[in-house]
Amino acid sequence: MNKIEIRLSEPIEAGHVAAVLRESFAEYEALYTPQGFAATTPSSEQVLERFEEGPIWVAVLGSEIVGTVAAVLRADHLYVRGMAVLPEARGKRAGDLLLEEIERFARLNNRNRLVLSTTPFLVRAIRLYQRHGFRRTGEGVQDLFGTPLFTMQKLIGNDQKMSKELIEELKRPD
Repeated sequence: MNKIEIRLSEPIEAGHVAAVLRESFAEYEALYTPQGFAATTPSSEQVLERFEEGPIWVAVLGSEIVGTVAAVLRADHLYVRGMAVLPEARGKRAGDLLLEEIERFARLNNRNRLVLSTTPFLVRAIRLYQRHGFRRTGEGVQDLFGTPLFTMQKLIGNDQKMSKELIEELKRPD
């Protein structure tokens, strides 16, 4: 049995990354608005543009790309986007390994908080995020072109004082 490997993607693979996103979310398309689905499943050209915003990793099984995740460094956190695993590769730890890689990247870049957005109907993904320590927050955009959306975050790092300060900061109204 082949083992899933995680590696940085290259811009030449933008089409493969776009295909993984589209195939991974295809079963949920009816639950999205058309604009929400389009935003969740960017074209090859849009994925290529995302390489300008931050790294994109792929999960590879044998020679096939079966999963992906991207990161955008923000001032006070790392934004996790474009997380997807093909249906036939689910349950093989691709999602776990992608999230572990994202967390390593955040630590290397001195970010103590990971933030992502998801939709309430992606139950399996939400359970994965929760197993990795993500918790729902009240921050962020509440919909994606009419598709329900919520934010999850994970506090990381060894500095518990910093984590408590971040928690208090998040509780404060804007």
